[in-house]
Amino acid sequence: MFSAFSKRLPQISIFHHPSSPPSTKALAMLRSSLSGPFPPNKPDAPPLDFNLEVIESTPPTPEQLRTILSYLTPKDSAAAPPPYSTFLSSHPSAAGVSEQPQSAVGIANLGAQNPNALKWPVVVDWNGGKASIGDVDGVKGILEALRQRRDGEVKDEDTHQSKGWFS
Repeated sequence: MFSAFSKRLPQISIFHHPSSPPSTKALAMLRSSLSGPFPPNKPDAPPLDFNLEVIESTPPTPEQLRTILSYLTPKDSAAAPPPYSTFLSSHPSAAGVSEQPQSAVGIANLGAQNPNALKWPVVVDWNGGKASIGDVDGVKGILEALRQRRDGEVKDEDTHQSKGWFS
């Protein structure tokens, strides 16, 4: 009877760096989806409804990095999560291959010391179990998944139930 009261809004976080063009574009896309029709090409569509947390110029914590990597592994796959180097950029000031950290703690420390070493943005749907690293198309995929849930094309029970930060 009161199930509507227990339904939580999706929690989306963007680890954003203002000097990164993909990060700036992704943040604008997320904000636009909250304030205007989504998808944008359907003027009668309502905006999406989610909590947006913007973390500027600060990398995810080691625990968040581990969770995010687990979201990048296909759900129906027995494959191991991608390597931590997934978070690293090819910026000239980034660490060389031999100097790249191979742990969540190492990536978090490197990102704190040298923000250019990371791929920005890191966008995470904590409730839906989806993430995108340095990829605007991945953010579009996260927003499309939210739209599908909003429009009843996918039931909440069919989505990944996170054991992460906001569930």
